[in-house]
Amino acid sequence: MRALATTMRAELIGLGGVVERNVYLTKRYILWDVAFFVWTVANTLTIVFIAKGIEATGGSIDVNRATTTLLIGAVVWAYLGILFEFLTETVAWERWEGTIEYTFMAPLSRSMHLAGQGVFAVLYGLARAVLLFVVVAFFFDLALPDADFLAALVVLVVASVSFIGIGTMTAVLPLISPEKGMQLGFVAQGMLLVVSGVYYPVSVLPTWMEWLAKISPATYALDGIREAILEGQGLSRMWDEIWPLLVIGVASIPLGLWVFGRGEQYAKRHGKLKRSG
Repeated sequence: MRALATTMRAELIGLGGVVERNVYLTKRYILWDVAFFVWTVANTLTIVFIAKGIEATGGSIDVNRATTTLLIGAVVWAYLGILFEFLTETVAWERWEGTIEYTFMAPLSRSMHLAGQGVFAVLYGLARAVLLFVVVAFFFDLALPDADFLAALVVLVVASVSFIGIGTMTAVLPLISPEKGMQLGFVAQGMLLVVSGVYYPVSVLPTWMEWLAKISPATYALDGIREAILEGQGLSRMWDEIWPLLVIGVASIPLGLWVFGRGEQYAKRHGKLKRSG
């Protein structure tokens, strides 16, 4: 029992070290992060102004609801993008810093290494998502009297477990393909965009795409967050969205670790760890 406690303590210290290192790296490139945040705000405004455009052309819609729906979709998509970015760039960061061999030889299990990346990505992504929502909402006179923001935040945190699992699978792509792996990670992210109802209801999709939407955690996250903010529903009334997220998370985390492990073995066997192209 004592040996297990000692091992767990060492692993958790290593996890904390990964998070701390990413904090320092983010601080080093903070001006780039600010620039990308401004771009995200501009991109989100472009999407949310769609509702205003429909109103201006005489379309008959509930502008407040449509604006909020699009805003939630854009913010959640930006949050998902941050998680995928940090996890997909796990290997790229190591290559840029010249530490990939040291990191992969460190006395830290790969699960704790990737968990550290995921924990930092979630914390950073949540802070960024809240700030993005506040900044963009400032441009619109939104009425959200019944919104349950705490329930929405809890749904997003639960969904993050599934996002980390899927992101871990995409993190293997730059490992096995230094030339095009990162781009393929963004392709996987785009596939979730199409089927998850980010900017439109899933019901408008072809039947076979609706089936794909059922296994996308983003679908349930968006539904739950929109119910919490637009309808004011609490967690007790959102079990239909939460339990699929838990199931997908339980399945995707070990699957993601297994996929990454196989990719790491392949990269080491073929000498691709240090390669950047």
